[in-house]
Amino acid sequence: MDNAAVVEIVRPRRDISVDALESLAGMCERPFFAAFKELVDLMFASFVMVFLLPIFPVICLLIKLDSLGPVFYSQERVGKNSKVFTMYKFRTMLADAERETGPVWSSEDDPRLTRVGKWLRKVYIDELPQCINILRGEMSLVGPRPERPEFMREFEKLVPGFSRRNGVKPGITGLAQVSRFYRMLPTDIRSKLTYDMFYIRKQSCVFDIKIILKTVRFWIHSCLR
Repeated sequence: MDNAAVVEIVRPRRDISVDALESLAGMCERPFFAAFKELVDLMFASFVMVFLLPIFPVICLLIKLDSLGPVFYSQERVGKNSKVFTMYKFRTMLADAERETGPVWSSEDDPRLTRVGKWLRKVYIDELPQCINILRGEMSLVGPRPERPEFMREFEKLVPGFSRRNGVKPGITGLAQVSRFYRMLPTDIRSKLTYDMFYIRKQSCVFDIKIILKTVRFWIHSCLR
């Protein structure tokens, strides 16, 4: 795969070296925090699956009426300890969108998006099926967003040490997303690593709650736009 076709790295004026970030990655065991995180993950996933389940058939019907193809979209992502897992989403693009291009980064005005897909992405409903990944222990509510294996290999070449962010479970939302308008661009990859490593070092109950509250505020703002 051509590196230029996948990502173009723009170095910020003030880089934090990967060697310096390595010292941030060391984490001591926090039994209380681990229990808190598991409880929050279970409560969130259970709430979505039980209370929002009635709207799932409506979403599925809209997706089927709008375009041909499956309702759900599965994709390989890299999780904790660089283990590859299958992540689930509601389909927002045309079926076989990457048949000719191969793996490419999606943008907000991506021509491959369907009409319903654009709306699902705007209000982030397309992410809800990832509750299945939470219940399976593959993801958390808060953590670094999981990347595709193809992108991980390219990012690791361009920014050595990028895979160190895989020391924790990936999340539906995270510090990088709430700090950089949720959807980050390929050009932000070095900054993304900085945010993710900072979260790994500083993660706590209070920190997770702050990220969740910022995510809720951003979600409300996005729905009202």
